[in-house]
Amino acid sequence: MPGTKARRVRTGAEIREAFLRFFEERGHRRVKSSPLVPQNDPTLLFTNAGMVQFKDVFTGREERDYRRAASSQKCVRAGGKHNDLENVGFTARHHTFFEMLGNFSFGDYFKKEAIAWAWEFVTGTLALPVERLAVTVFREDDEAEELWRKTGVRKERIFRLGEKDNFWAMGPTGPCGPCSEIHLYRVPDEATVAHIDDHAQRFFVQNAVADSDSWMEIWNLVFMQFERKEPEGPLSALPKPSIDTGAGLERVAAAVQDVASNYDTDLLQPLIQEAARISGKRYSPTDALDAHGDSASMRVVADHSRAASFLIADGVLPSNEGRGYVLRRILRRAIRHAQRLSNDSSLYARVCGKVIETMSDVYPELSDARVRIVDTVQHETDAFLRTLDRGSAILAEEIQRLGKGKQIPGDLAFKLYDTYGFPLDLTQVIAAESGSTVDEAGFEKLMEEQRTRGSFAGSGEAAVGDVYKQLAGAVGESEFLGYEHVASHGTLKTAIVAGQRVHRVVAGMEAELVFVRTPFYGESGGQLGDQGFITGSSGRAQVIDTQKPVGQLIVHRVKMLEGAFEVGETLELIVDKGRRAGLRRNHSATHLLHRALRELLGEGAKQAGSVVAPDYLRFDYTSYQPLSEEQRMQIEARVNQLVWENYPAATKLMDPDSAVKSGAIAFFGDKYTQLSRVRVLQIGPSVELCGGTHVARSGDIGPFKIQSEGAIAAGVRRIVAVTGPEAVAQVHEEEKQLARAAAALRGSPRDVAVKAEQAAARIKELERQLEQLQRKAATAKSTELAQGARDVNGVKVLAARQENGDIEHLRELADKLRDQLKSGIVVLGGEKDGKAILLVAVTPDLSKKYPAGNLVKELSKTLGGRGGGKPELAQAGGGDPAQLDATLARAYELVRA
Repeated sequence: MPGTKARRVRTGAEIREAFLRFFEERGHRRVKSSPLVPQNDPTLLFTNAGMVQFKDVFTGREERDYRRAASSQKCVRAGGKHNDLENVGFTARHHTFFEMLGNFSFGDYFKKEAIAWAWEFVTGTLALPVERLAVTVFREDDEAEELWRKTGVRKERIFRLGEKDNFWAMGPTGPCGPCSEIHLYRVPDEATVAHIDDHAQRFFVQNAVADSDSWMEIWNLVFMQFERKEPEGPLSALPKPSIDTGAGLERVAAAVQDVASNYDTDLLQPLIQEAARISGKRYSPTDALDAHGDSASMRVVADHSRAASFLIADGVLPSNEGRGYVLRRILRRAIRHAQRLSNDSSLYARVCGKVIETMSDVYPELSDARVRIVDTVQHETDAFLRTLDRGSAILAEEIQRLGKGKQIPGDLAFKLYDTYGFPLDLTQVIAAESGSTVDEAGFEKLMEEQRTRGSFAGSGEAAVGDVYKQLAGAVGESEFLGYEHVASHGTLKTAIVAGQRVHRVVAGMEAELVFVRTPFYGESGGQLGDQGFITGSSGRAQVIDTQKPVGQLIVHRVKMLEGAFEVGETLELIVDKGRRAGLRRNHSATHLLHRALRELLGEGAKQAGSVVAPDYLRFDYTSYQPLSEEQRMQIEARVNQLVWENYPAATKLMDPDSAVKSGAIAFFGDKYTQLSRVRVLQIGPSVELCGGTHVARSGDIGPFKIQSEGAIAAGVRRIVAVTGPEAVAQVHEEEKQLARAAAALRGSPRDVAVKAEQAAARIKELERQLEQLQRKAATAKSTELAQGARDVNGVKVLAARQENGDIEHLRELADKLRDQLKSGIVVLGGEKDGKAILLVAVTPDLSKKYPAGNLVKELSKTLGGRGGGKPELAQAGGGDPAQLDATLARAYELVRA
């Protein structure tokens, strides 16, 4: 900015690294960004702030081996309370996706250090000019104001504001507290200290802090002191005051690089320039202020390409509900703006490819999901462009039906928006061309209902109860012995009955038991939990299920069969060996199946969920195309080949980064990467991160057989398969059914296919002969019916009821009757599935005077249904069959009238 001393411009990547290194040097643990889909949090649609992954640490429900952390967290705000979607592209600082720099203290340092370090980083490391900075504090926070003054901030640049502006909460519940913000003055004109002082005084006092062209918030320090457990409920003090700070990387980069907009930083310019290159258009920061201009569309495409790429990489796929619905809205908005720029339908997908290229060094999950991202975006683009064409046709037909100058109903405008991606302004433009208007009030009412659909969703998992979080902090991890053993002795650490910790459990109770060591596997990574028995000198219990609700805490859900157990007692834990063997076979088989799919379909076929049960496996993977019968057989054959090659199942413990660099693949939803050490499993060419139990060698899996393969959602398909004894049983059942088919066809299993083909050909020939006979009968019937036509005002009218109410039958009969009559009106009625069907056919010479569509609308009033159509052919349905005769009789009256 003019009037400030020159400083070295830093790239966005340099700012991110400088921030993390700055706080590492001050004792903070550098923590990876958590996924955009929050784990175990039923209150959030997406991760929308840096503190989300630390929420339970702030409240004391979870403990970690560090008390200071720093991160660059990927965030999305496009649904619910934090919804910037409609503003994105048209302002300087709104985004759907952004990176939040944050430093955190969990009961360690507090306001003094947080304020001093924030000021040091902003004015020292980033070299932002002190004379252009101001800070705000909560109106009751005397301590924060005093600390800012000690850092060197003049009193004239410190402003006290109310709860709306300087009290932070992530949502209606959760940790919260007063906050303090650093703001940067952005206007270059008259940038004297006195001018800035005066402008700050007027702005912060009068406007109660809202971002503007003059002042931009670049840092928010939240002094986490309270927790709100219920919406609108009272505040309770946290066990230890903590620090949560946030600085949007895009804003900080705009300040450091001295540009007017976040979109003009090096974080977003490569994406904008890619859109400009492909479209042949020019980007201009000043032209971007025009919401209908090319530059604004480039901004939308750039921002939304980041949001879509990161969401898809984190496992979200387009759908019609929840976070998939929000992703679809983001995609469609971007595609519409991409089409404004160019007819090249690949533009948006190619800009997403640029996101992968420019950000994979920091977020390697993007490169891992490259094919899935690009394929999903292109598939959604192609599908959406087809819906745009259909939407345009629907709107044109409605305008023609209503007539020029009429109002388009709000429900149609909303349908065009929600189903076909038409924004209201586009519907209004098309309507205005025909002199029509749009019912905006009706549209907005339905829009408000829609917002509630996309405003809340959980993490996709059940919320982890406080009792488990407290247990994990109090008793620590359970040592899992099940990789080598299916039985062992273990000391009972604690017992839970009805959510409360107890010292003793007795016969008849259902309880949850936690041991120091256990061979029981807690459900995770798709593998179901173990079952079995726990015995002791004074009691016996059946293990119904084993869960791992948080961290490495293993919880055994039991039913006490006899006697009693007491905390501190040493008991024998015995896993159901047969069930565990089935789980091992099927878990190892999922890894080989994953490998076979990727070999055949490419890296885009990525695992998207799984269930490993003792008697079957279910494997979901990303693909928009079904497997052909040949591909299905190839995959089955490849898995069986890997089985009989009898590879050893080798495991080793590694740190997450080294494991991924070595080529190990993480299954969808795996949380192993959040651990300091991860388990890497290799079975031949398959190398994956996995904490589950597996066979010793691939040959132990036995035969592998696919039961079914099909779509379960857009872009996601599911394979269900069996192994070992279940696979053998399936083969035997198929052989049995094949033998039955061979007997019915009077052949042997070897020639059943030939016999079936011969039978099918014979059936087809008989069907052809039957169709010829039916046509002859229909012609004869039409000749007979035509003779019953009445003369009404010189017009031949035939109204008749048919036993066969199939609409195709009625249409074929109506065509024959029109041919017989040469000139006339045919009205046919019938019943199907308990509902009346009505069809009106008019010969071309009478269609202008007696349009079929008008006749069927009038007749449907008697019938009690709805109908419409073209001048020569129309139909109605859904009415009361008991009114058919009266409706047909009325046809003669209508023509006479």
